[in-house]
Amino acid sequence: MAHDVRNRLSALRRAFHRRPEPGWCEFQTTARIVEELRRIGVDDVAIGSEALSEPDRMALPTTETLRAWRDRAADAGVDSALLERLDDGHTGVVATVERGSGPTVGVRVDMDGVSMTESTAAGHRPADEGFRSEHDGYMHACGHDAHVTIALGVLEAVAASDFEGSFRVFFQPAEEIAGGGKPMAASGLVDDVDYLFAFHLGLGHPTGTVVANATRPLAMAHINATFEGASAHAGKNPSGGTNAMQAMTTAVQNAYGIPRHADGLTRINFGRVEGGSASNVIAEEVVLDGEVRGETTALMEYMRTELERELYAAAELHQCDVVIHRTSESIRVDGDPTLAGTVAAVAHDRPSVRTVTEAAPLGASEDATFLMQRVHERGGRAVYLLVGTDHPTAHHTPTFDVDERSLDIGVELLTACVTAVAEDRP
Repeated sequence: MAHDVRNRLSALRRAFHRRPEPGWCEFQTTARIVEELRRIGVDDVAIGSEALSEPDRMALPTTETLRAWRDRAADAGVDSALLERLDDGHTGVVATVERGSGPTVGVRVDMDGVSMTESTAAGHRPADEGFRSEHDGYMHACGHDAHVTIALGVLEAVAASDFEGSFRVFFQPAEEIAGGGKPMAASGLVDDVDYLFAFHLGLGHPTGTVVANATRPLAMAHINATFEGASAHAGKNPSGGTNAMQAMTTAVQNAYGIPRHADGLTRINFGRVEGGSASNVIAEEVVLDGEVRGETTALMEYMRTELERELYAAAELHQCDVVIHRTSESIRVDGDPTLAGTVAAVAHDRPSVRTVTEAAPLGASEDATFLMQRVHERGGRAVYLLVGTDHPTAHHTPTFDVDERSLDIGVELLTACVTAVAEDRP
């Protein structure tokens, strides 16, 4: 890849890295994507609500949170007319390049950041080289900044090629909270896609490695439970209240004891709890956030049903009420083996790719599966592939970073995959 293109990819990725935004709050990220699309010369662009099915949005933040991130984008100079189109967190973009007759080929990428504080330690390259997150409490700790950069690079390369057909890139919001895949799949913009490539960087695979088919994504559901009791003085009148804290701790302890299922892998975790007012007051309200996963969608549903049973039982035991919200979910969908074969064949022809793995378990969850399912239902082919990148620490850690050489590899690989299926060489 030409030196100037390589430098532009690196600079673009670092620009995204500086300004991570949580799900449905990706106002600056969307604006920068739109800016790049205009530079490339892509005019067919669906923005915000045009790219999403409103009734299917999940895990929406509060109005106050949305307003705060929108105001931050306005202060950063994002065009007010664009912000109007993104109002109420309608972030995300779908860009299409039309090049005559031929198949419709899609690439899906995620674009949100992770809710964690990025390291300032010496040796962490973003801190050392001046592109550490400028948004305190948020960082690109999963590589979505690089995913967006690669997709823009592929879009530019395809637009400049002799590709024949329609090429569509789905810049999906809210992947980390499993909120954006379902509404983007239901938008109608996926319905005519013949081939869809979704991808991720890293996940333990080093630079120069390509996994043609990341299999067995875990189905996942996020749960929010609010335990409601009655407060009382913990010393003077300990029996006068109903203890929401006790109900919550009972629920957590019992839920971790849900029997594993004989049909496959299951997971459960609680990651956040908030409530109570003081050490001498019986807690009146406690909020609990957790998740369940399963090797299949049915196994995830088993875990979700059992978790809800434990939550209700714990509330009843301690004479409390509990309100349960199913905030978001993702499903299990496997990639098409024929399309995975195309990825493997293309990867073998790339000098920058040293190792090609036909298939490997994803081991995590992804709401790209909603788009993949939609493509499969309509007779198309979809696959989820991995582009290796050296990362000094694991994903979702304060010192996560990517090897920027993988940007070039990703652009070259995916561009070649898009042109290969357009030329009907699966």
